[in-house]
Amino acid sequence: MKEATTEKDTEISVNDFVIRFANVNGTGSASANGLFAKAIFRSGVPMSPKNIFPSNIQGLPTWYEVRVSEKGYLGRREGIDILVGVNPQSFKDDVESLVTGGFLIYDSSRQLHSEFLREDIHMMGIPMMRLSMEHFEVPRHQQLFKNIIYLGATVALLDIDIQVVRTLIEEQFAKKPKLIPPNFKALDIGFNFAKDNLTCPLPIRLEKRDLLEDKILIEGNEATGLGMIYGGATMMAWYPITPSTSVAKAYEKHASKILVEKQTGKKKFAFVQAEDELAAIGMVIGAGWNGTRAFTSTSGAGVSLMNEFIGLSYFAEVPATIVNVQRGGPSTGMPTRTQQGDMMSSAYASHGDTKHILLIPCTPKECFEMASLALDMADSFQTLIFLMSDLDLGMNEHICEPLEWDKNRKFNRGKVLDANDLEKPDLDWGRYLDADGDGICYRTIPGTHPSKGGYFTRGTSRDEYAKYTEKGEVYQRNVDRLTVKWNTAKNEVPKPEFYQNKNKGELGMVFYGTTTYAATEAMEMMEEKGIIIDSMRVRAFPFGQEVEQFIEDHKEVFIIEQNKEGQMRTLIINELEFNPKKLIKVLNYNGYPITADHIVEKIEEHLSIRDLLR
Repeated sequence: MKEATTEKDTEISVNDFVIRFANVNGTGSASANGLFAKAIFRSGVPMSPKNIFPSNIQGLPTWYEVRVSEKGYLGRREGIDILVGVNPQSFKDDVESLVTGGFLIYDSSRQLHSEFLREDIHMMGIPMMRLSMEHFEVPRHQQLFKNIIYLGATVALLDIDIQVVRTLIEEQFAKKPKLIPPNFKALDIGFNFAKDNLTCPLPIRLEKRDLLEDKILIEGNEATGLGMIYGGATMMAWYPITPSTSVAKAYEKHASKILVEKQTGKKKFAFVQAEDELAAIGMVIGAGWNGTRAFTSTSGAGVSLMNEFIGLSYFAEVPATIVNVQRGGPSTGMPTRTQQGDMMSSAYASHGDTKHILLIPCTPKECFEMASLALDMADSFQTLIFLMSDLDLGMNEHICEPLEWDKNRKFNRGKVLDANDLEKPDLDWGRYLDADGDGICYRTIPGTHPSKGGYFTRGTSRDEYAKYTEKGEVYQRNVDRLTVKWNTAKNEVPKPEFYQNKNKGELGMVFYGTTTYAATEAMEMMEEKGIIIDSMRVRAFPFGQEVEQFIEDHKEVFIIEQNKEGQMRTLIINELEFNPKKLIKVLNYNGYPITADHIVEKIEEHLSIRDLLR
């Protein structure tokens, strides 16, 4: 076992490491760990935090990983370089997760059992709890400030500017200034202990840079809530479900500041916690029918409960928006782990022949932009739109470009007739009459005219003038028109993003959402290995001509996704009718964000087997 750490023991690594904090859920560690991540961000170095937490409220293990990468790689990486291990329940597994030559920072208030010792890592004991008990009297404070003590020690070991952390503490407790001095005290206790008793800094360390310019650090759910406000949503109905609840919290928090009359303080929005998910989407559809921009947020289990009303929105052609922050399924599954497991169930939600537009962001900035776009498209296509996020994007903080809004932008309300339109003598209007040949009909909003423009909204079959009918040919005419509308949408959804000016070889790679972070890193890794592969990020469903052409142009295409069955691959096969043998699955479904190492390994494995069979 290596008691001391010198630069001769480990190669110096600057701004390129993964640190994991292993804690007990409910012990106040989130605050300390968040301060660490923000200190890296304030130091101008790219980093990506991942909060891996249990589904109970208190007591089970929780982990907080931060990847620091001067090169800007923001996906999760295999291997832990530094571990701050303070959870006895998971300690053995946590120690085993360290790479050879890694650094273990542990609480040495009690002697470490021999089963936890490893000869190939550096072990640094800090009596965190003893130090906290010596300086703080209240038991709860002792537990809380133990976390700040290990933060202070980590700051010293990694050579982080302690003043940056002090500033963050002042900002965090600006409304509770009495908490600032004891946090400073605990920070200094850990910092000074490390300086006096351990070799500082470690060979793995941080150096300040200016690589982030005006970038911000924000959760995807927060950006989504803001995007809905700027996109004109004045009504949200929701039911709590992990990991989407913070969308509702963000919307309510910001709407209470933005959507309020300055003189009277009267709120200009409705925020309703419904009795269940079915009630929530029912309220949203009712608001959309009445001309209000409305949405709900949920996850896969909630979408399952909403299916009947989703079909109503689709068939009656009423605008609505659902934010689906995907998690591990099926059933309750792993509610606090990330997956992309709802692509199929959302694309074809409800019974019968239904298809829904999916918008698929990969950054908080895209969450913001696509939230407002979803509201526009719900209105213009008179249908339900899914914004497909996931737990990793929604609940973890990500570095991204600033959120921007064009004040001159006008909402696209689609084909809505006003009172003057309804007064035109030659108007032949039917609610489900396709006057323009694009499958999108003209609608009216209740109250537009005292005697004209009314119709009966129903989920049953009807004719072009909204009159009930059971005639087969009329029903078929109506659903065929919905197909025309679907084909119109193919040219209106966000285009895919390509990572080359022109195709370079016979291999292609398709990814979407948060697989983007690992996939873009994997591209560089494969290029270094001499593997030429063209890449495309899908940003929406239905697929436009560009997606079809990219797949057509390549002999084999690897589909990177985070679910068990390859749901994006299935959508491509089903919608574009490609030979399944052409589309190669690269899957990750363990609940943790996919890594570049995993993608490269699976692609190399396939290529090796293919070459052997030739």
